[in-house]
Amino acid sequence: MNAIRINRGGFLKRVRSQKELVLLSVPFFIYFLIFSYAPLWGLTMAFQNYKPQLAFAEQQWVGLQHFKDLFSDEKFMRVLGNTIGMSLINLILSFVSAIAFALFLNELKSRRFKRFTQTISYMPHFLSWIIVCGLVANILSMDSGILNEILMKLGLIQDKVHFLGDPKYFWWIVGLSNVWKSMGWNSIIYLAAITSIDPALYDAASIDGCGRFKRMWHVTLPGIKSTIIILLIMNAGWILNAGFEVQYILGSSGLVLDVSETIDIFVLKSLGKAGGFSVGTAAGLFKTLVSVVILTMCNFIAGKLGEEKLI
Repeated sequence: MNAIRINRGGFLKRVRSQKELVLLSVPFFIYFLIFSYAPLWGLTMAFQNYKPQLAFAEQQWVGLQHFKDLFSDEKFMRVLGNTIGMSLINLILSFVSAIAFALFLNELKSRRFKRFTQTISYMPHFLSWIIVCGLVANILSMDSGILNEILMKLGLIQDKVHFLGDPKYFWWIVGLSNVWKSMGWNSIIYLAAITSIDPALYDAASIDGCGRFKRMWHVTLPGIKSTIIILLIMNAGWILNAGFEVQYILGSSGLVLDVSETIDIFVLKSLGKAGGFSVGTAAGLFKTLVSVVILTMCNFIAGKLGEEKLI
């Protein structure tokens, strides 16, 4: 009891000494309480045959029935496979490209060219997915798409390819679109981590005869390893968040519907059906639970391996 009183007294003392910061944080606390935590009450719909016209006390509770229905639904299992497949492609391509871009950008000697390259690489991040999907559709178009024209001129293909209508290309189109849009922006944190590496390590590596690539491999990458681990853990938690806009827009033709639907699209389409609120909520809750489990596992494994953890 004495220890509890001491800890409580120390906590109150810290709060009083930092009361300005506490007061500044109050609006943010209220915001998250209203818009992030209060809506969690709606998760109860996953365990009900929810009908909007009925009061909460009048709703019929069905337990885990909607979760059982999801896992017996072939369409949901196909959608789950699509989500995992596209998420893994996005994770690998985005992660590798951002790290590689940061490494090579760090090696540029001309500051002016380096700043110009950084600015150009950041710009796609500020474009909406509607604009990006429009650009991708025009580039891959069969009629006047530049990619088909280039491949025809080089003699690599004899007939034009319907990239957006062939299921085997769709996941890679989504992955490469994500790389183009986010690579420059994602590289910012790696560039910031690189600046914290002691320059003396590069000098020592140069004296030992290391060239640029060896310095990147033996000095830069080990120097930002903790940052890579932390970001990998955070991104692993989004493994079931493959996206919505790009799949919905590029897959709207229906030719690639079997490979383009994700859980988010499944939830959206469920809302227009009978019992859709309950089914959609169950699917969203399942996605959240999986993300929490994966995040916890990756964090635990990183700690066991002696690497940086989130907590």
